Amino acid sequence: MQYCDLVNIRQGTASVHRFSTGNTLPLTQLPFGMASFAPQTCEDKRWYYHPSHRSLEGVRLTHQPSPWIADYGAFVFLPQRGTPACGGEERWSGFRPEEATLTPYLLQLELLRARAVFALSPTERGAVGTVTFTDDAPRYLSVLPVKDHYAYRFDPATQTLFASTDMNFGGDCKNFRAYLALRFDGDAVDADGTLCGQERDNAEDLLTSGLAAEGEMTSIHLRLRESETTFRLAVSYISFAQALCTLEAETAGLTPEAACEAARARWESYLSRVQIEAADDRQLRTFYSCLYRAFLYPHKCYEYDAAGAPVHYCPHDGSVRPGVRYTDNGFWDTYRTVYPFFSLVAREELKEMLCAFINEYEESGWLPRWLSIGERGCMPSTLIDAVICDGAVKGLIDPPTLRRALAGMLKHATTDPPHPDFGRNGAADYCRLGYVPYENQNNSVNLTLDAAYGDWCIAEIAKLLGETAIEAAYRKRAKNYRNLFDPSTGFMRAKDRSGRFRPDFSPVGWGRDYTEGSAWQNSFAVPHDVEGLAALYGGKDAFLQKIDALFATPPIYEIVGYDCEIHEITEMAAADFGQCAISNQPSFHLPYLYAALGEVEKTAYWVERICKEAFSDAADGFPGDEDNGSMALWYVFGVLGFYPFCPGKPEFVKGKKQVRAASILGKPVDADAFPGSTIPYDALI
Repeated sequence: MQYCDLVNIRQGTASVHRFSTGNTLPLTQLPFGMASFAPQTCEDKRWYYHPSHRSLEGVRLTHQPSPWIADYGAFVFLPQRGTPACGGEERWSGFRPEEATLTPYLLQLELLRARAVFALSPTERGAVGTVTFTDDAPRYLSVLPVKDHYAYRFDPATQTLFASTDMNFGGDCKNFRAYLALRFDGDAVDADGTLCGQERDNAEDLLTSGLAAEGEMTSIHLRLRESETTFRLAVSYISFAQALCTLEAETAGLTPEAACEAARARWESYLSRVQIEAADDRQLRTFYSCLYRAFLYPHKCYEYDAAGAPVHYCPHDGSVRPGVRYTDNGFWDTYRTVYPFFSLVAREELKEMLCAFINEYEESGWLPRWLSIGERGCMPSTLIDAVICDGAVKGLIDPPTLRRALAGMLKHATTDPPHPDFGRNGAADYCRLGYVPYENQNNSVNLTLDAAYGDWCIAEIAKLLGETAIEAAYRKRAKNYRNLFDPSTGFMRAKDRSGRFRPDFSPVGWGRDYTEGSAWQNSFAVPHDVEGLAALYGGKDAFLQKIDALFATPPIYEIVGYDCEIHEITEMAAADFGQCAISNQPSFHLPYLYAALGEVEKTAYWVERICKEAFSDAADGFPGDEDNGSMALWYVFGVLGFYPFCPGKPEFVKGKKQVRAASILGKPVDADAFPGSTIPYDALI
């Protein structure tokens, strides 16, 4: 079986600002690669691709993990014919999206206006490709900006373009710059005919002759001598010298055909790690399209120096440091499915990632929350706790590294951060009161519940390291979720500093005290102690009745803490699985609450229904933001018949397999064969 042929990389791309069916990009890149490539079909700097568009502005070298986070270090490549244009409104070409080749290993597009075909295959930090024109009009390959400052210098002697940019959308990234080395085979570029350009507001683009230029929204247009030209490129966050080192190491002597075959082989090696006998073709294609998404993020953010040693740009102080680094990942989203999945199918890669994430504490003073080149702090809480704990109990972190991790976890569990992008918001109040009061913090209910879960993770790590006093203290703190339970309503509710519940409560009110949801979606986030949570309701049966009510309650809502209706609300109402807003991560575990308390058949009913009704391999194939593999892997786990209900516990809760047969790394897996409602982790590896 050729697994790449089953993947639709356009899955989930038919999204707009107000309604997400994935908010994904059709990325051609290697698994966890540092360089990704996607068509740019419109001027929007965030939502820059849509599968229905028939206009093409070029191919973007991108690192964007989400339109909400946006891009950094991006360049756009565009073949042009005649007089080149700089601005997006002026430069776009018609193309036929139905004829485009968009695969994990090959991107190939025909630009009708330029009468040219642009194709490339990725390497880990670059690409090898061709641009082919079909007539003799003046031919250009333009390198174009996205936003901010760009600089270019073309060296005719080596036929190499050196381009750099500080383009980013914020966060903690001191002295950030991306360096691009773009080299052409042979004597491909006519230096005398090369132009530099600048996009101008409300005026014609400015074009001048020259081999060097820099400024805001500046571009370069390389005049090509031949109708077919081979190029190779590499990107660095360190220097041009490092980009050249990578260019030589990854692309020297590599033909476009060989690069394509190597990229395809790499993808086949990853996609074949999980093999299924599907119920039908739709399930097969949806499964492997989701599996492709599992291996896109986090992106490698390290390079190899001339001696072959890994080095990386440190965004926290702008220095270059030894060792590995990963970025473009938000742990609030991905802790739930991505890293438990890697613990099954990508253990060596996960070991390296965990080491990199823990090194972040040494470099910034804080463990990471939402990395996109630097710390973005996009979502609340420190769910890196769960990622580290899950890796630790599965034997993927050595004791010295784990001790460093524990130091970072204890710091953010007890210390208010100097900036809201770092650490646990409301940590000092939580330590003093046993909950986060609502006066000074939005999302106070979620901050409290996530802190209690993080405390449980700290206790588990302390146990592994023999720190009995820390373990005892944090096991006690892990029960703090009880401090917000309101028995009169059966929901977790926000309290003020005096311990009084907020008076104006609605169980369907979105925002304010709850993160991207209401009390229905966020009151049951106690994965480490679901039995204790059930006890608050008077026992298992009463709690299960509450979950029945969750699925039976229509998806009505009120907007309480937002200025407008956010897209997650609209998606919940459109999907209509009751108050289970499967469009967003806080609801991922809700169908599995049944199985966690022994009711596997109820879990199986809801998971199978959601998988069949809400997912496909199509451009509208997700019920909400896919978020760096997290939603794709919810589907993968659902189909396989088990789920990581509580990362940090070396077990999975059972659902029901929806495939005829499955194997992981060649080992047959049949969730139905295990007694009870859980499967030990060791039984799956």
